[in-house]
Amino acid sequence: MKNRIKDLTAQLNKYRQAYYTNDNPTVTDAEYDALYRELVTLEDQYPDFIQKDSPTQAVGGLILSGFEKFQHPYLLYSLQDAFSYDELLAFDKRIKTEFPNVEYIAELKIDGLSISLTYEKGNLVTGATRGDGSIGENITENIKKIKDIPHQLDSKIDITVRGEAYMSRQSFQTINEERRENGETEFANPRNAAAGTLRQLDTSKVAKRNLASFLYQEASPSSETSQEAVLKKLDRLGFAVNQSRLITSSMEAIWHFIQDIEVKREDLSYDIDGIVIKVNKLAVQEELGFTVKAPRWAIAYKFPAEEKEADILDVEWTIGRTGVVTPTAILSPVQLAGTRVSRATLHNVDYITEKDIRIGDSVIVYKAGDIIPAVLRVVSDKRSQQKPLEIPKYCPSCQSELVHLEDEVALRCINPLCPSLIQRSLEHFASRNAMNISGLGTAIVKKLYEANLIKDVADIYQLQLEDLLALEGIKEKSAEKLLNAIDHSRANSADKLLFGLGIRHVGAKASRLLLESFGSIEALFHASEEEIAQIDGLGSVIANSVFNYFEKEEVKLLISELKSQAVNLDYLGKKLDKTAKLYGLTVVLTGKLEEMTRNEAKEKLESLGAKVTSSVSKKTDLLIAGSDAGSKLDKARSLGIEIQTENWLANL
Repeated sequence: MKNRIKDLTAQLNKYRQAYYTNDNPTVTDAEYDALYRELVTLEDQYPDFIQKDSPTQAVGGLILSGFEKFQHPYLLYSLQDAFSYDELLAFDKRIKTEFPNVEYIAELKIDGLSISLTYEKGNLVTGATRGDGSIGENITENIKKIKDIPHQLDSKIDITVRGEAYMSRQSFQTINEERRENGETEFANPRNAAAGTLRQLDTSKVAKRNLASFLYQEASPSSETSQEAVLKKLDRLGFAVNQSRLITSSMEAIWHFIQDIEVKREDLSYDIDGIVIKVNKLAVQEELGFTVKAPRWAIAYKFPAEEKEADILDVEWTIGRTGVVTPTAILSPVQLAGTRVSRATLHNVDYITEKDIRIGDSVIVYKAGDIIPAVLRVVSDKRSQQKPLEIPKYCPSCQSELVHLEDEVALRCINPLCPSLIQRSLEHFASRNAMNISGLGTAIVKKLYEANLIKDVADIYQLQLEDLLALEGIKEKSAEKLLNAIDHSRANSADKLLFGLGIRHVGAKASRLLLESFGSIEALFHASEEEIAQIDGLGSVIANSVFNYFEKEEVKLLISELKSQAVNLDYLGKKLDKTAKLYGLTVVLTGKLEEMTRNEAKEKLESLGAKVTSSVSKKTDLLIAGSDAGSKLDKARSLGIEIQTENWLANL
């Protein structure tokens, strides 16, 4: 079970990056949710095997480069999902065990991009994306181009509010018509269009696309007593607030509301993908608190996916950067969730075997969340003489024999010289979350590789202008721009380089933790497996993978070549101080602070080495209590946790 938990964690984190960061999901919501639930079940049964980077322990998402990073003063949480009435009843039972007379508010779940808006003295000072919940992207100038977001409030107050930026169906249709006429790729759905728009560097394009918003939360401390009162306050302040909502103590009434909205869903001018149910009273929300990932006082019911029937015409096999061979069904075209679909993921060979999928089959295709098409099941009564699908034995790129490891669902090419594997690895190295070499995408990498100009990542830094100009279709201006991007990447912090090397099990977060601890690639290079495993947040699997990677002679040569090409090998971020006063302690803040803002107190605690969390548990080492501290203070006392004041913190 330990290996299954590790594999699920790695797999789900990969899917999360594709969804939140790249706006290019690689699996359907339904498949992700099924794997996520399996992980939750296993973690409940085997809590000692929970991975530090488990998606059940995180808020979600990752950070893009290209915009200034923004530290959210108040953490943005994900929501627990529900897919049935029984799950809503279970949520209701859990809440009413503590609060029998609880009142709920049900709101529409807008299918857009989460945004956070900060106002000072009534003036909009920051508009940011959600990012990973703690750090987002500062997109203020683009936010100002959304017509229904006020730049100045009537009241000169300081407030942080949350909501969704979205694109209406009419605007989406208009934009895609224009893109089609211009020969551009059409957006898959309004959510992708909204996300792509808010990441535009040309604000005039943002203005033309007519985004809109719905605000639904006061993130900064509120003087209101309920969520309903907060929504009315936001309405008074001039924000766009969705008026479709229900307040009730009955989960049965909420279920009727859900069914009614689902019928009317297609008549709305914007997309929704569910209903959010929250405890209405803010005081009760405070008492219930949060898990690491989500509030305990809210749940999101997700609508079921649209399904259509199509025929499988063929199956295409492609190689990823880790050697995984991915099957894709080529379909008879079908209109699904507003787009024309002719391809659908088949996930892996185990999935094909389990569903007994064959070329020529009629299958049910779905597109959960209106994102990635996938094959759900075969229409068995329409099958005639189709033969079982022949699973490839040899890599379609290099013809090496493929392997199907016992602890994996994937078919894998393990030839390190496989052309497809090398090219995908080079693309990963140049990607935004790694070395961020703008212009070094799939097409250019393919041309450079086939021209024998690059075989590994070190070769990238030896490219000359004449090399690029010799390639078909490369003009001098774009060649110079690419060389500038390559040169600029030499100065990246070494955690970007480490992630770009594509070491198995080592994602962006693990790369940062490794370099925070060791300070440089060279120091990590000489670290023992035991030293690596001791880093909080990692573990034996990552330690083993990193240690074995740096043991390879070809890797030693690669690092030497990168160094000779003046690629930075040192970590440039904030380093851990293991001698700090509160190093390794888990600390909770509660109550009203007089001298510091909550964010200033959090920053000071973190600078002293502490990990700041939102809820009190047996793992909490210290509680900092301001005035009017409530249930968290009581719980800390009952658990015998050390309690200190704001003054104590200020004097550290």
